[in-house]
Order: sequence, then C-alpha cells, then structure tokens
Amino acid sequence: MKDSQGTSNSCPSLKSLSNKVGGMLCCGASPNKYERLDTKLEKKMMEVKRTSSGPNNFRSIDSIILRFPQFKEGLKEIRGVFEQYDEDSNGTIDHEELKKCLNKLQLHLTEEEIDDLFDSCDMDGREGIQFNEFIVLLCLIYLLRDPTTSPQKASEMGSPQLKATFDTIIEAFMFLDKNGDGKLNKKEMVKALNDASPWEKSPAHITRNRFKEMDWDKNGKVSFREFLFALVNWVGIDSDDEIPITGSSGDQ
Repeated sequence: MKDSQGTSNSCPSLKSLSNKVGGMLCCGASPNKYERLDTKLEKKMMEVKRTSSGPNNFRSIDSIILRFPQFKEGLKEIRGVFEQYDEDSNGTIDHEELKKCLNKLQLHLTEEEIDDLFDSCDMDGREGIQFNEFIVLLCLIYLLRDPTTSPQKASEMGSPQLKATFDTIIEAFMFLDKNGDGKLNKKEMVKALNDASPWEKSPAHITRNRFKEMDWDKNGKVSFREFLFALVNWVGIDSDDEIPITGSSGDQ
C-alpha cells in the first residue's frame, strides 16, 4: 500500500500475517471451503456495481487510505454487539452463539449459509469467531442481505454510521474492481497503485507484494472477503489484539 503522502511503504506485520494465513490455507484447508461463499459475493458485487448510480467517490488508493480513520471509528461500535453475544466472555463467538446473534438481528439464514459464513470467517480454525473476524462476517451479511424483502435489516445491524461505513467499504472495493467482475486481480491492483501517482510508477515488486497481502489463498484473485480481512488489519482495529494465527506451515 501507499501512505497518504503517496510514498510506498510495506506493512511488515500485515505481510507476516498474510503469509501465515496463506500457508495455513494452502496446507490445512481446501479452497472449496471458501468457493461457495466467494461465488455469491462475486455475483452480489457485480449486481451492486451494475445497479449503483452516481460517480464513485474514490479516485485513487490514497483516497481510500485517507478514509482509514473513518473506517476505524465506524467499525468500533461492533465491539458492543460482539461482547453481547460472546456469552461465555472467552473472546470468541462459537457456532451456537452466532446463531443466536443472527436470530436476534432478524437475519434469517439457512444452516448452509451460517456454516459457510462461520467457516469462511474463522480464519485461524479455532472453532470460534474473534472480534476482527466478526467485523468481516457482519459486513458480508450486510452485502448479501436482500433489502427489498427485509428493509429493516440494515437498521437492525447498527447505527447509520455503521451502515455508512459498510457502504463506503463496498464502494472502495468497487473502485478497485475495474472490470466489474466482483473480484480483484493483479492487473487491477497495478492500475490502481499507478493511478495514484501517474508520474511515478510503482516498482513491480511493490505492486506484487501489495497484491499478496490481500490474496491470502494465493489463487491469483482477491474476493471481497479477503479484501475485508486485509482492510480491517490495515485500518488497525484493536491493533494490540490482532488475530492469532496457528497451524501455519512455519509452525510445523
């Protein structure tokens, strides 16, 4: 990523985290674990982009970075929801607690949908959704919901500020998704990074590393789910309490 002054900076802690997660996903989990949900996300993102009206508010990577404080502030209120449904106060929401949470929020999902969300957001495989993972889960639900059949669901999920934050994050992804196929590829990231400073092209290794920070399963494309995990870490939500990763190939 580039900082708000346009200089290319690495994110060592995020890079280390993404390498650990990538190794874990390659060694310990089948790509099919995420395929069903990610396919739904691609279709939904294409639909949102197709039906959106008005210009996108983002013009460069830097314009996204400048929104990081706003993202952080808007996502903070999810902490209260998380603590409310973490009934045993162990720092994670298990499968049953998640069901109760979704029912309370009037988000009526099928067992398959709940399983897909839980498995796809439980990135460290510890059978529990931690706070950072819960942020991603709620944003995914917000994107996938059908507001035409349940218009009150958005308000059930939080304040207008949280809704606006989710909408802005979705808009940031759509800005990066140049061809509108619901996922990001390396070519799109190179274009976005270079558009930020057209007079100074980013070195190939810089753009490659930025893409790797998001492409956690190393399949050459970045889903909205992967983008969210990277964004939450870049923004620094509870930066002193990062998602602990175990079971990576480096720990074998």
